[in-house]
Amino acid sequence: MTSEQLNEQSPEQTPGQLPTVTYVFAVCRRCDPAALVGLPGLDAAAPVRTLAAGPLTAVVQDVSAVDFAEDALRQRLTDRDELERCARAHHEVIMAASAVTPTVPLPFATLYLGDARVRAALREKEVSFLAALGRLTGRVEWGVKVYTAPAPPTSSPAPPPGAGPGAATGAAAGAAAGSGRAYLDRVRSRHQGREQRQNEALQAAERVDAVVRGLAVAARRLRPHGVEVTGAHRTHVLNAAYLIDSARESELRTALETLRREETAVQIELSGPWAPYSFADASGGSVPR
Repeated sequence: MTSEQLNEQSPEQTPGQLPTVTYVFAVCRRCDPAALVGLPGLDAAAPVRTLAAGPLTAVVQDVSAVDFAEDALRQRLTDRDELERCARAHHEVIMAASAVTPTVPLPFATLYLGDARVRAALREKEVSFLAALGRLTGRVEWGVKVYTAPAPPTSSPAPPPGAGPGAATGAAAGAAAGSGRAYLDRVRSRHQGREQRQNEALQAAERVDAVVRGLAVAARRLRPHGVEVTGAHRTHVLNAAYLIDSARESELRTALETLRREETAVQIELSGPWAPYSFADASGGSVPR
C-alpha cells in the first residue's frame, strides 16, 4: 500500500477520528471471536476482531494509518526489537485463530484502506480462499531442520619447526622439509575430513527429507540459515516445511526418533505444529489491496 493511498479517507472513518487502515492477519470460514479476546495484535488501542464477507471471515484490526504508512513501516522494519514485537504479535493472532478453525495466514503488513476494501478482496478471491481452506483443513505445518553434527575436537596442526626465514640448512633443512610435508598432510587431512562430514550430512538430510515427505501431503524446501544464526560449530543442511495431517503427529515424532538414532552424522530438530504459513500462498494466500 502506498503512502498516497494511506492519505485517502477510509469509508468507515468519521470526522475527528485519527485515520486508520485495516490490518488483516488471516482468512478463515468462521472464527469464534472469543478466541481473539485479549490479544493485543499490532495496536492494543483497538481490538482484534472478525470481519465476515459471504462464506469467508477475515481476522483484522484497525491500526493507525500514520504508523503503518510506507515510510513509517519501513523504519519499523529496520528496528530489530520493533520488528520482533510486530512479528510475534502477528504470529500470536494467527495461531489463536488457527487453534479454533482452519486458517489461511496472510503475510505480515497486509493492509487495506478499510473494511469495505477487505470485503471486496475476499469476494474477488473467494474461490481461491475456499480451495486453500479445503486443502489446509485438518492439517498443520511442521518444520524440520538438519545440521551437521559438531566435528570431534582436534588440535590445530602446529607449523613445522624452523619454518620462518633463515631456517636451518643442510640436514636441518631436510628435517624441516619433512616436517613441512607432515604439516601440509595434517592440514589436507583436516580439510578432507570436513568435506567428508559435509557430504555425509547432505546425504543424511536427503534421507530425512524422504521419510518426512512420505508422511506429508506437501513439502517445501526453505533457505538454510547461515553461520550468523547457527554458529560456526555446525552447518545447516536442510530447512524444510511439511504439511501433515494432524492425526499423523505421533507417526512423525516416532519416525524422527528413529532417524536420530540412525543418522549419527547430523542433528535433527523438529518444530511445530504451526499454522500453515508455508502452504497458504498457492493462488489463495494473497489478495490485491
